[in-house]
Amino acid sequence: MNYLFFFGGAAAVFLCTFLILKKLIPVLRSHKIGQKINEIGPRWHKNKEGTPIMGGVAFIIPAAVLNAAGAAWAAAGGSFSGFLPTLLTFVMSLLSGGIGFVDDYTKLIKKQNEGLKAWQKLSLQLAVAAAYVAAMSLSGFTDTRLELPFCGAEVELGAFYYIFCVLLIAGMDNAVNITDGIDGLCGSVTAIVAVLFGVFALVRGDPGLALFAGTVLGGCAGFLMYNFYPARIFMGDTGSLYLGGAVVGMAFLAGEPLIVLICGILYICEIMSVVLQVVYFKLTHGKRLFKIAPIHHHFERCGWNEIRIVCVFSAVTLLGCIAAWFGLTL
Repeated sequence: MNYLFFFGGAAAVFLCTFLILKKLIPVLRSHKIGQKINEIGPRWHKNKEGTPIMGGVAFIIPAAVLNAAGAAWAAAGGSFSGFLPTLLTFVMSLLSGGIGFVDDYTKLIKKQNEGLKAWQKLSLQLAVAAAYVAAMSLSGFTDTRLELPFCGAEVELGAFYYIFCVLLIAGMDNAVNITDGIDGLCGSVTAIVAVLFGVFALVRGDPGLALFAGTVLGGCAGFLMYNFYPARIFMGDTGSLYLGGAVVGMAFLAGEPLIVLICGILYICEIMSVVLQVVYFKLTHGKRLFKIAPIHHHFERCGWNEIRIVCVFSAVTLLGCIAAWFGLTL
């Protein structure tokens, strides 16, 4: 049954995403719902202006149907309590995507590449993260012990555990969002991470995680059919924030939140490149550590094309996931 949940969920969401986008892209183009390129961003991305955005809804909708069906199946079989963590995690991911939807919609209304203010977006993300951690704790699925990868040891954090988890969720959500900067990058990297957690779910015998990981994998794969260079549609913050919630959520479902820092090493590099750029710029009064941040744009400025960046960054993610596998299983 777990294999059916993972592979069946992946296949179903892949097909639905592919078919939805086939119909959605012409509609978005006809209504001129396209990307606005930030003036301070890479000037070579100007030719992408007008590409339809908010494509993330194409994989969020079928994922919602599949996860709801899984919850119904669990309830009918008298095992709903075991599926509840998956349902809570999906709701957290969905709310994260909802924040992205508001951000994308605001950009369309303003007709510019600026949606919600940074403090507004972060406040909403922290609220969603806090609600998720509280729900998981009250339901008895988490406690204040943090498991350390590779050694199997646990650290008792007390009340600080909740603060740490909220910051981890919001931070990873933003890291995945930042990774969505060139054609096919976020979807490719996240698909690899979903495979890691899907295989782990099969080995552990966790139908909830298997289904959730399968829907993430299928959604990314289906979206990539239209998002590989040159992209015909962007997932927007709607999709990237949803995937951010899903990535860190899978780590929570696996019982080792810290493992996301290993399998998600590429996301960490992306967000840290932005942090380091800002800090270095301020400390040196105008000098830059990278040619441009996030780091995928730095490599573009160095002459790498988008396909090469996606391949190399995906390889880095694969290595991170291999290392994370040993962290999960040892």
